[in-house]
Amino acid sequence: MASAVNVTGVDFATVFVKDYPAALKFYGDLLGLEHTVDYGRIPAGEFETGSLTLQIMDAASIGREFEPSSHPIALHVDDVAAARAELEAKGIEFFGEMIDSGVCHMAHFPDPDGNALMFHNRYAPKRS
Repeated sequence: MASAVNVTGVDFATVFVKDYPAALKFYGDLLGLEHTVDYGRIPAGEFETGSLTLQIMDAASIGREFEPSSHPIALHVDDVAAARAELEAKGIEFFGEMIDSGVCHMAHFPDPDGNALMFHNRYAPKRS
């Protein structure tokens, strides 16, 4: 019997926020992500990363209690140190120093509501 479950990708990831106007400025203006949809009826919209859509949504608008996510979304950049320096110059505080794992660089930081994000760049080839 064929299965009805046939996952072929990830359409979007939701980031719950409590201050949607601040999130609009952060994800759109500060991070420079393209804001492709604003829902209008509820404080929520979509931002494009190039490989994954982020749905930014006011948690209370759908009856959820807001709790910031501590699981970072890894945002690919070509130069983690340069991207970090640019955001630090704009007042964003990072969690600790840049990490060099031996295969990638990472720099962790929060959005305005405390959701965990990171800049990421893999410099070593993936093993087969």
